[in-house]
Amino acid sequence: MILYKSQFYTIFRPISTLIQVKHIFLPILVLALVSCQSNNQVSFLDTDGAEMSPLFQNLIENIEIEPLGGLNPKTRVDIIDSNTIRINIKFAVGEVVGDDDWKVTIRPSFQPDFHWSPHLTPTDNHIVPEHVFRAPAMIVTEKVNNNRLVVFPDLRSIATSGPEWYMDLNAERNELILGWSKSKVQEHVLYVKEGGSVYEPGIYDFSFYIKASNTLDQIKNPWRDILAFYWNSFGVNLYEKKEPLGTTELEKYVSHTYQWAFQDWKNEVWQKFELKGKSVGAPTFIVNVSQSPNYEKPSFEREFKSIWNQAWFSSLRSASGLFRYARTKNDTLLREKALMTKELALLFPQENGFFPGIIATEMKDTIIDGRTLRKSMGWDAHYFGNSNRNPFMNPTQIEGVHWGDPSDAPYHILDMSWTANQMLLWYMELEKDQRLLNYAITYADQLVKLQDKKGYFPGWISVQTHEPMGILDQSPESAMSATFLLNVYRATKNAKYRDVALKAIDVLIKEVVPVGRWEDFETYWSCSSYGNIDLVNKKIVRNNMFKQNNLSMFWVSEALFEAYQITGQQKYLDYGQVVLDELLMTQATWQPPYMYVKTFGGFGVMNADAEWNDARQSLFAELIIKYGKELGSKEYVQRGIAALRASFVMMYCPENPQTKAQWEARHPHFGKEDYGFMMENYGHNGTTSKDGLGIGDFTIYDWGNGSASEAYGRIKDHFGVDFIRDANP
Repeated sequence: MILYKSQFYTIFRPISTLIQVKHIFLPILVLALVSCQSNNQVSFLDTDGAEMSPLFQNLIENIEIEPLGGLNPKTRVDIIDSNTIRINIKFAVGEVVGDDDWKVTIRPSFQPDFHWSPHLTPTDNHIVPEHVFRAPAMIVTEKVNNNRLVVFPDLRSIATSGPEWYMDLNAERNELILGWSKSKVQEHVLYVKEGGSVYEPGIYDFSFYIKASNTLDQIKNPWRDILAFYWNSFGVNLYEKKEPLGTTELEKYVSHTYQWAFQDWKNEVWQKFELKGKSVGAPTFIVNVSQSPNYEKPSFEREFKSIWNQAWFSSLRSASGLFRYARTKNDTLLREKALMTKELALLFPQENGFFPGIIATEMKDTIIDGRTLRKSMGWDAHYFGNSNRNPFMNPTQIEGVHWGDPSDAPYHILDMSWTANQMLLWYMELEKDQRLLNYAITYADQLVKLQDKKGYFPGWISVQTHEPMGILDQSPESAMSATFLLNVYRATKNAKYRDVALKAIDVLIKEVVPVGRWEDFETYWSCSSYGNIDLVNKKIVRNNMFKQNNLSMFWVSEALFEAYQITGQQKYLDYGQVVLDELLMTQATWQPPYMYVKTFGGFGVMNADAEWNDARQSLFAELIIKYGKELGSKEYVQRGIAALRASFVMMYCPENPQTKAQWEARHPHFGKEDYGFMMENYGHNGTTSKDGLGIGDFTIYDWGNGSASEAYGRIKDHFGVDFIRDANP
């Protein structure tokens, strides 16, 4: 039944046998899901005489619709199919009214054991705002009876100048809530309600969908039909228009990348030095807008000057893309640079197989115009270390950036497995450099010794003792090590590597995939630190969800795909698709009117952060395509190509006029010498505006333009340029 709260009266209407009254909350007006007309100024829901599935009667306790500023709505129900209804709520506002928090509450009639929402709402004041509506939905399931309810907004009813939408999943009270309320950022990045909503005279529409099912397949994969619905409703049309880039060839963006890195910004980006008697080099980890040749004030370095080989920032991965490009263009100078980066990776010192992930320079403080700016002391003052995005660091803060000292950081198994895997991929696809294979095998032989009885690999190990350090010792990061070991098996045909890898994958299927425990280094020890003290390995009680990061989903879906390729066992492909679909719930399948750059095809990050168009989409693109080709799914293939296109959206260049205008609104000194500069994401701090709010101030070559260019080169080599161009593969 539908419950209307009324401040003035209580009326009980006859209810159809389709949906019975189960509870009446006073004071309320009870409206049935039938077609009839109220004598009062509130209409009943209208289904045009169509018959609704008993699923909705069985699975919904009630739906409560609040008045807006004392006004009751007109409502109607459209039956989309046997499992889907659309509820439309319409308010006719005659004079200005205020309502800080208007909402609709859906209460399931069963007690769910699984909950999913795109963002965390740990208290009653927290909400999921429209800022993070990429493929928004709230999902609850109950396994014993295969019950599932999904509630999700009708994106067409979200207007540019309309009220701000939100969602909220309250597992403790068994409520799924949609509504209108302003919001503000709290923590990084969660949202809380903010008062002050005012409704001018006019018509206000609010529409949402409910899906109900009781079949096993939709319990095993509760995301698939939602993804298909969004893709068919919005994605296909945008994809066929070649959004988000239009008709521009992707190689044009690749050309901008390498022109920027190795010509226009070469003095800031390209680092060349001697190491152990060899010439090595790579683009620096990060540069910012103050280092532009068009910037007239003193420049500064946002973080310590460094080169990384880590799961995010991988100079070796980017170099493989540069190698592919140089080979295509017969460019000996760029090929030399790619080989110098490969040489540098091989010179990272191994100790008992383990190796660091960073080479960095000492920094010094320099006072310029009264400001203390950090400057590099040069590569003669270099040292090796590891990623300082970890739970063991004591951060320092300079110029607003606070990360610990990488020289004190422990080894990160994920980073080593990632880099060693990149070496294997280079060996198998680009050059038969035996040193790459030897380096990878030396590490693999030590890695297998770290596997615990269940099958996990530890998160971090001590540089001194090589012992696990007790945090994330049983996490989905293990999937990256499994993928690496499967590739070692491919290269050596030694079954021990395959068997160790499959043991890791099997425990992930058993313990991580069913509960969505997508915890990794980025989940807690990056910019979004919410929960890093007391929530690791624990659910947020109000949402019955873990804090989740989609990198974990990617590593696990990749490992499952590789396991299927090697073993032929269907279970790996089936579970892989489930994990991939959860990952795809973080992909934008539409173009929100409140975003001021193109967003279609791009990815967010986690359920406690706010980015759009994050650089990881270039990492995800090929895997999505591979699943599409294996499963014969046109949707997946299109999603993968859309992700690849989205990888270049944030680039400052004339081919991206909307993005270019945003860059120039934020950084007016930008000019043609800056074409190719590309922030890793958009809306990072949780807000956007037409005046450039949401645009950042730095480029990470290995997690931005360089990694996007690598993805294009790799996908082009694997599938062909015509495959990438084709709007209907």
